[in-house]
Amino acid sequence: MDAPHLAVVGGGQLARMMQQAAIGSGIRIRLLAEGPDVSAAQVVPDRLVGDHTVLADLERVCEGVAVVTFDHEHVPPEHLRALAAAGHAPRPGPHALLFAQDKAEMRARLAELGVPGPAHAVVADPQDLTDFAGRVGGFPVIVKTTRGGYDGKGVWKVDAADEAAEAFASGRTLIAEELVDFRRELSAQVARRPSGEVVAYPVVQSRQDDGICREVIAPAPDLDAGLAAQAEQIARTLAVELDVVGMLAVELFETSDGRVLVNELAMRPHNTGHWSIDGSATSQFENHLRAVLDLPLGPTAARAPWSVMVNVLGGSVTDLEAQLAEVLAQVPEARVHLYGKAVRSGRKVGHVTVVGDDLDQVRSRARLAADLLENG
Repeated sequence: MDAPHLAVVGGGQLARMMQQAAIGSGIRIRLLAEGPDVSAAQVVPDRLVGDHTVLADLERVCEGVAVVTFDHEHVPPEHLRALAAAGHAPRPGPHALLFAQDKAEMRARLAELGVPGPAHAVVADPQDLTDFAGRVGGFPVIVKTTRGGYDGKGVWKVDAADEAAEAFASGRTLIAEELVDFRRELSAQVARRPSGEVVAYPVVQSRQDDGICREVIAPAPDLDAGLAAQAEQIARTLAVELDVVGMLAVELFETSDGRVLVNELAMRPHNTGHWSIDGSATSQFENHLRAVLDLPLGPTAARAPWSVMVNVLGGSVTDLEAQLAEVLAQVPEARVHLYGKAVRSGRKVGHVTVVGDDLDQVRSRARLAADLLENG
């Protein structure tokens, strides 16, 4: 087999969908997977099993490979610097990834850049939290671990300092943020290559249930053109100023008084961009691969007026492949993406996308397809 073009660290569904995008372009991937049967390991033939926190395993997967990218942001920065020193270019690099790995660092850097976000402060104890709440108009406030949280984990909404006991007991550094009165959540995605080219996707609306992305509508319905332009410009600015290479997702709040505030950053393909596989001229996964390999980026225009992506969470249906025939019989226009994961309650096991001209119809059909995969 010819040498791979890049290494991918992490064997989840994002790496699985990178392989899907790589096939048509002849891009060869070598994968570092957590186990032999994880999502991406099922579809990437050139794979090693190892631990992303062990430098020797990272060195093995990068042997003979010039570029390495990621399915997640959890590789230790010191390991990324060691890989770079050995001639393997991490994309994005350790300096950029810091702002996706550490929420306190992210908030400090965004404040330096004048990028709007919620009021925030690092809190060391309940008194710090009480003092912060007093500065932002009182409880409730949001408490987050600065590192390691995802899909609602490591996030608490608290109405009093004593409700943060679990958070403080975790032993992790915590950041408190004001509770934002928001109308909805948005996501602005861009791709950037090392030579500087940046392309932006339409700003989308996302709906979260219990901290898990449940549904995405592209483009965000009834979004003011000025706010859409501001959200896109924030994403473009952050990609350049943070030196992000690859995909960047900027999750935002659209506030009830007509502003946008940055909530989170992700420096990889992102759940809010899955619609692009079936709804955009170039998927986020293809543009991520193009970007990290410094290839010209693809157009991001939507193929249809509306795309709706609904995540499939583990439910009462345990055999998703067997259920597929029923889904396609009832919703033949649905594009179904299964991740090869065992079904567990609430676990992301796939997604479905429907595109079309009528938003209400597209949304109802996508929801039906997802519900058939979850509940039969």
